[in-house]
Amino acid sequence: MIATTVTAASFVQGFLYFVGVFFVLYLIGYSTFLFLSVTVGSSILYRRKREAHYKSTLEVDCYVPITIIVPAHNESVTVESSLRSLLNLDYTLYEVIVVDDGSTDDTAQVVVDAFGLHPIERPIRRQVPCAPELGVWYGRVGRVPVTLISKENGGKADALNMGINASQYPYFICIDADSVLQYDSLREVSAPLVEHENVVAVGGLVRISNGIRIKDGRLTNYSLPKKIIPAMQVLEYDRSFLSARILFDQFNGNLIISGAFGLFRKDLAIACGGYDLDTVGEDMELVTKLHVFCRTNGHDYLIKYAPDAICWSQAPETLRDLVRQRRRWHAGLFETMTKHWRMFANLRFGLVSFFSYTYFLIYELLSPAIELFGLLTVVLAVAFNFINIPFMLMFFGIYAVFGAVMSLTAFFSRVQTRDLKLSLRDVAKALLLSLFEVTVLRFVLATTRMFALLGYRRSDRRWGSIKRQKIDAEN
Repeated sequence: MIATTVTAASFVQGFLYFVGVFFVLYLIGYSTFLFLSVTVGSSILYRRKREAHYKSTLEVDCYVPITIIVPAHNESVTVESSLRSLLNLDYTLYEVIVVDDGSTDDTAQVVVDAFGLHPIERPIRRQVPCAPELGVWYGRVGRVPVTLISKENGGKADALNMGINASQYPYFICIDADSVLQYDSLREVSAPLVEHENVVAVGGLVRISNGIRIKDGRLTNYSLPKKIIPAMQVLEYDRSFLSARILFDQFNGNLIISGAFGLFRKDLAIACGGYDLDTVGEDMELVTKLHVFCRTNGHDYLIKYAPDAICWSQAPETLRDLVRQRRRWHAGLFETMTKHWRMFANLRFGLVSFFSYTYFLIYELLSPAIELFGLLTVVLAVAFNFINIPFMLMFFGIYAVFGAVMSLTAFFSRVQTRDLKLSLRDVAKALLLSLFEVTVLRFVLATTRMFALLGYRRSDRRWGSIKRQKIDAEN
């Protein structure tokens, strides 16, 4: 009996030891990636700023025609401000298409009244699948053609496909109806198209608009949001967009272009079948599908990231809305990763497979399960007295401080390279919240993403919704 007990205890100790070693290696691996990506991202941003300061530039009127697609569902609070920001962009040739996807509020009427649109008869060629239109309105606001399409509710991907079908230009941009583009965003996001002939998609930088003020597409006042939840998301967004996306851009490895701001070549998007109507992560799915399509068919292609093309987007201000958003995001990630599982460890896809896909698999999709299970085993090890508690506390303390330093490095790099000014209060707020964001908020979001997988339902294709605030943008 004693021998059996000793054997069981040895087994438990060995199991917990193995899990503990794996968990420590997992955290070290993520820390290494974070350090490498933030270092590369910061250095590239500083180099771009230095080059822009010293070099003499000659403005050339070289533009590609672009269609801006704005899918909207119950966005009457923000849609007018968002559209007005699009009509004053520093760009020569573009059109705006608003797709009202079965809104139950007065989103469509707000657009019609604000911009003086009139109903027209316009056939729409369906090159990618979407629900039928209910009505079309058209008008010109200054030099910019504006089209409003009201359609049956089909979800965001369906609305985007309608915009693709109705667009007349070879490139299209998708932005959310709660977002505002900076005045030079179209020039910046289209710059890779002029520099390289084989660019099929470009992702822009999404920043949090809560707490800022914009006039004529230019930032006039920048500060951290007053509320804690969106303020922590500022640190999170800057770390994500500064680090991983700039690093992946160095080897054509980006698998995500944010649905809030992305540019695509229309003919290839249509060849791929457009946005997938059977996923809630339509933005990542289209980018991943472009990788697969181009590699499979032998196309020479680039998917670029433009860190100076800025889109200001609202972040959830309550924990409830944030949890809803992240559950939806993680469900979309799961759908994309499982749909394109053949990319894993596939030589045909090179670094996109062995680095990008593997990173998203281990440190994004499976991270909530790994992290929560790792923490559970630590608790069990403490209960069985199988762990050195002072060493464990020191290790997790160092890891938390390191993560906070990386977040602050990304945040202050963005502030410095964009010549933004922060108050001492905002600096102190960032310092205090950085540690809270990488510990408490990370645990909450890991739990949220875990439940997103456990409670995943493939039939749920509804629009994600958060409580909107009016955008502080003047024109």
